[in-house]
Amino acid sequence: MNKSRDQKPHIGIFGRRNTGKSSLINALAQQDIAIVSEQAGSTTDPVKKSIEIFGIGPVILIDTAGIDDMGELGQKRVQKTLETLKHIDLAILTVTDNLWSDFEDDLIRQFKDFDLPYIVMYTKSDISTPNAELQLKTDLLFSAVSKNGMDTLVEKMRTLIPESAYRRPSFLESIIKENDSVLMITPIDGAAPEGRLILPQVQVLRDILDCRAIAAVIQETQLPALLNQNFNPNLVITDSQIFGDIARQLPSHIPLTGFSILLASLHPYFKTYLKYTPYLSNLKDGDTVLILESCTHLTSCEDIGRHKIPNWLKKFTGKDLHFEFSAGLTPLDSLKNYQFVIQCGGCMLTRKQLKSRLKPIIEAQIPISNYGLCIAYMNGIFERATAVFGTEIRNFKKTPCTLKIFP
Repeated sequence: MNKSRDQKPHIGIFGRRNTGKSSLINALAQQDIAIVSEQAGSTTDPVKKSIEIFGIGPVILIDTAGIDDMGELGQKRVQKTLETLKHIDLAILTVTDNLWSDFEDDLIRQFKDFDLPYIVMYTKSDISTPNAELQLKTDLLFSAVSKNGMDTLVEKMRTLIPESAYRRPSFLESIIKENDSVLMITPIDGAAPEGRLILPQVQVLRDILDCRAIAAVIQETQLPALLNQNFNPNLVITDSQIFGDIARQLPSHIPLTGFSILLASLHPYFKTYLKYTPYLSNLKDGDTVLILESCTHLTSCEDIGRHKIPNWLKKFTGKDLHFEFSAGLTPLDSLKNYQFVIQCGGCMLTRKQLKSRLKPIIEAQIPISNYGLCIAYMNGIFERATAVFGTEIRNFKKTPCTLKIFP
């Protein structure tokens, strides 16, 4: 399956100014994509580059500013560099000229705090070699000029990059079997991208084919005609914003879930979502709900996160609720003002990025769920939409509440 840009493994290149970080990226990419200069500080902000590394596959390399940058602006650059630690899957620390001090020790400490695998690499080995003390701390010697150490570096990268960073588990292999029929219901409305399906739909379609099952794809208006033909799918997967309408039409014996819920099932906090979704019924007048989007995009009146979910939630609770929105990986300044958080499907984030983004919310014990689960709950089909994930999921005890159906 082709991966979106941000779903590839992310590798951060760190070190002091002028330690050869940009030269390393150019050597890995086998082309001049990063500015190389003898003048310290030529890299000012983290720069992403998508490349293919032989033996590893597609990755995102992140060239960062030097950790020893000076002055007020330099400290802001360093902070930007350190922010990348939350979102990468592997760190490479570059050192040279036998320099090692608190800068490097602090970085190593933060690598460990973020549970990041890392490589310490002595660069510019064609003009300098590490002393005995530094030799003990480095994993390999590297020269961007001679490419000495490249094979060793690639092998270490291949060994250390977590498998979860580049190999997505199947959505469906524990739910369907070979030759099962799976019906995908994909609305084409004003919010749908022109001429293509959205990423979750593409991912699920590929997963159905990988499971050697049979895929059928329709728009929601075609469901009655299909059911009249006695089509009896083993599973129906729908866009969550039409959950209510599909659930009313679909015979109760046919399993039903949503694209957003399938995506959430692979993420680290799925059980937390399940636990907290019923807390929607506990929202009160004046409460603020934070809606997290994984990508930035132009919005319309049909936008599910910015318009539909807030309107549905106000109608469901009957409360005067306030909403705030945060897109991409924008840091959250404060969480104390939020009574509930709703995360989108997260299709544009890696597992590590989503986990890092949500970790402060989980630690603050703020109720959190995702788009699909919240919409299923508001439509009164929370149990049905999660039943396909097995007994363990179905046995989650949920807060009693009065459910309402939305068109």
